[in-house]
Amino acid sequence: MTSMTTRPVTRRSAVLGITAAAATLARPSVLLAQSTGRIVVVGGGFGGAACARALKRAQVDLQVILIDPNAVFTACPLSNEVIAGLHDIEAQQFGHEKVAAEGVTVIGQTVTTIAPEQRSVMTADGVALPYDRLVLSPGIDFHFEALPGYDEAASETMPHAWKAGAQTLLLRRQLEAMDDGGTVAIAVPANPSRCPPAPYERASLIAHYLKTKKPRSKVLILDAKDTFSQQRLFEQAWKELYGDMIERIGLSQGGRVTSIDPATKTIVTEFGNYSPDVANVIPPQRAGRIAEIAGATDATGWCPIDPVTFESKLVKNIHVIGDACLGGGIPKSASAANAQGKACAAAIVNLLAGRTPETPRLTGVCYNIVAPGYGFSLAGNYQPRGDIFVEVEGGATSPVDAPRELRTREAAEAERWFQTITADTFG
Repeated sequence: MTSMTTRPVTRRSAVLGITAAAATLARPSVLLAQSTGRIVVVGGGFGGAACARALKRAQVDLQVILIDPNAVFTACPLSNEVIAGLHDIEAQQFGHEKVAAEGVTVIGQTVTTIAPEQRSVMTADGVALPYDRLVLSPGIDFHFEALPGYDEAASETMPHAWKAGAQTLLLRRQLEAMDDGGTVAIAVPANPSRCPPAPYERASLIAHYLKTKKPRSKVLILDAKDTFSQQRLFEQAWKELYGDMIERIGLSQGGRVTSIDPATKTIVTEFGNYSPDVANVIPPQRAGRIAEIAGATDATGWCPIDPVTFESKLVKNIHVIGDACLGGGIPKSASAANAQGKACAAAIVNLLAGRTPETPRLTGVCYNIVAPGYGFSLAGNYQPRGDIFVEVEGGATSPVDAPRELRTREAAEAERWFQTITADTFG
């Protein structure tokens, strides 16, 4: 993530990613008052659910279908607090009942086939659904081939916890079962990755748990990067709060994980092997599988898009939003996905009306909690430039030299932000 103007991020700036896109969406709704269409949205997370609601609000007679096999969506933001025993998993879980109440048809199925030429998707129960426009918001899948030895089976003993839910609770149970004096290793992949600062937030909150419950224990970060987002803020917090409890080995020091031996719970790096008591292995990532099925992914494993309309550069009439797309400078985060969902809805409304879509301006916001009552934040504004989003003026990051009162206030703002964005997305 690129550098931004140094100033505190307020709650008002945190919701800009929601309100700015909503204001854009409101304008073209009148244009389609006399026309109809069918939009199918695949994926009911922060991007897909926000897009479906925004489409229906923009044009009440537009048929909007949201398809997701999960009746309950488990949110990743703040899920590190669940791992550290500070939140219950239920606080992360949301249904689609209020989305359906707004007139969106919600189908609890898996999409198995996409036929772009016929403009049709097929679900696992054999039902074919035609569309005028298709929106894919599949989030991430794991690029297991890039990390030899690690797969779904290995994640049952060496959890990734990078999709919130059962894996989150598994990692929490492993921490609770570990003896005092043990080592927790976190393997961090190179970018692009979902929520780039999140591994370091996780290390912080695990250190908080260990400091409270098992103070002779350590956290080891094995990192495929030399630098990371908000590094100075994290390192300052670690020194202040945890002393030498957290050790990080970066790329140039041999921290990149090259393979995994699940039989012995060994993590292999370029310069040495590690057999921690608890291994949290976050593998390399790519777009969710359905994007590949649709033909919307390129050689990177991600989805190139037109950043004005979010339409795939590889498949016509298919739009990709959220973590799955090649967004350039905009981070893969919940707030970015929410804002992209609304901007994509606005673009689709205009396209169906035969109008030129407006150029979106999106805000991505990220809060990091490193201990109860201690947080900091990062916000950036992004606009299309060429084939990607680039950061423009107006972003903000928490200052490094700030009083503890600001850290306390931003931790509280993080909680309020989560309540705001989840209510805005799921009702």
